[in-house]
Amino acid sequence: MRTNQTARLLLLSSVATAALMTPAMALEAQAFVDRVAEVYKHIGYDLSFGAATLDGDTITVDGVTVGFTPEVEGMEPTVFDTELTFSGVAEGADGSYTVESLTIPDIDTEFASAPEPVGHVTASDIRADSLYIPAGDTVPAVMLLQLVGSLSSGPVVVTRDGEEVFSVEGMEAVSTFNPSQGTADLVDLSSVLNISGISLDLSTVSEEDPAAGATIEALGLTNVSGDITQDFSWTMADGHMTLNEFLFDFADIGALDITGEFTGLTPAVLDQLYAMQAAMATTDGAAPTEEQAQAQMMQGMAIMQGVNIVNTSVRYDDASLAGKLLDFFAAEAGTDRATFVTGLKAQLPLMLAGSGIPALNDVVIPPVEAFLDAPESLEVKIAPPSPTSLLVLMAAAANPAGLITALGLVVEANQAAE
Repeated sequence: MRTNQTARLLLLSSVATAALMTPAMALEAQAFVDRVAEVYKHIGYDLSFGAATLDGDTITVDGVTVGFTPEVEGMEPTVFDTELTFSGVAEGADGSYTVESLTIPDIDTEFASAPEPVGHVTASDIRADSLYIPAGDTVPAVMLLQLVGSLSSGPVVVTRDGEEVFSVEGMEAVSTFNPSQGTADLVDLSSVLNISGISLDLSTVSEEDPAAGATIEALGLTNVSGDITQDFSWTMADGHMTLNEFLFDFADIGALDITGEFTGLTPAVLDQLYAMQAAMATTDGAAPTEEQAQAQMMQGMAIMQGVNIVNTSVRYDDASLAGKLLDFFAAEAGTDRATFVTGLKAQLPLMLAGSGIPALNDVVIPPVEAFLDAPESLEVKIAPPSPTSLLVLMAAAANPAGLITALGLVVEANQAAE
């Protein structure tokens, strides 16, 4: 008898414990997604998650709707009706969270149907690793910089009526934090991005726009392929950001590379930008009052005063596109390429006259003429004599003649990359 009573008590105890634990687990899972949504508001996202459930250290979420805050006109929130799996979730003593990975099932779905052309997209191996969700009512920018360690995906393919029109072999973005992710004493970070095997089929453009399709075919752009890579480093104390590469490299077309070096982009400056964004969001799209506009202008000027340009460059290396464009427009004008180029050269001074900066002629015309004669590369460089704030450069714009010197503006053609 006593044995039976003991067994019953143990059974009732286990049932009661399970009943008490179940809502607690659900509450913890919900608290996690609520915290994710709250943190991402600070960087302009409005996330609305579906039901969240907890199993060990794994939280599964039934879809998410993604919008923007403040709202972007013409952009409705996007519903992602797919399961999100946050694995290796751990809560810190301060209320922050770390997540080993976020994964979603492979995508294989239609996004348009008859009578429109049937669109279909597939994507695989989509994941984010080393997620950090900071705690606190106010989240400083230095913590927002550390939200994600890496993002990646496998192949992505988009088809139109069964024909492939766009694909990517894979994408990976990785950030490295020093000393470690999730510290308020972050010293520096570095980040690399690689989108490889981009392929774009533009042959179907003619079905919607025959004129544009004819131009694309004449320029040999019906099939485009290439890669996008980026590499930058950033120190927190002085806000020194070095953009080593932001390269768009497309076969048989050309490569566009943007590099630069800036100082003063500190977390404190980012905090000011986020504060401005939050202030704009409170207006609900209405025009700001005179006081609000003045405050925003003063904030903007303070930010520009603190951010300095050390140098920046935009370089284009041609791989046949420039020559094809010259041949195409020459044919459109009913002349040969040499004659067309001569006419363009004659128009350059007239084009620059509207700038009101006569000195631009000496800076721009010789390299542009050289590029038109033999399209190899064209590069625009800005390198002030010393790091110069954005506010000073704006003031220099009031004196166009001195702006070239203030910017250290140089234009080069057909020079080897440094």
